[in-house]
Amino acid sequence: MTPVVVLTTVGASFDVGPLANQLVEKRLAACVNVVPQIRSVYRWQGKIENDSEQLLLIKTVSERLDELKTALFSIHPYEVPEFIVLPIDEIAPAYRAWLFESVS
Repeated sequence: MTPVVVLTTVGASFDVGPLANQLVEKRLAACVNVVPQIRSVYRWQGKIENDSEQLLLIKTVSERLDELKTALFSIHPYEVPEFIVLPIDEIAPAYRAWLFESVS
């Protein structure tokens, strides 16, 4: 298995609890960290937007990405959800073992 981190954002007022719980419950993610109160500046439909959002850091393995993406997109509040996969070059052995056990 190959550990990865998936990034996605949701609106500041979106209740991320059910989404995070579902991903962990289904073993699609070992952990979902929620970073509240980020500011995002981006272009959407020809205009510059400036919004408060929450950043989700989803720890998983590459072998679960297709299932994770399907589950995430089925409940994600955005029309075009962010889904960025970052490889993990180094990981502590005990954390790796926990992550693998959590998504297996």
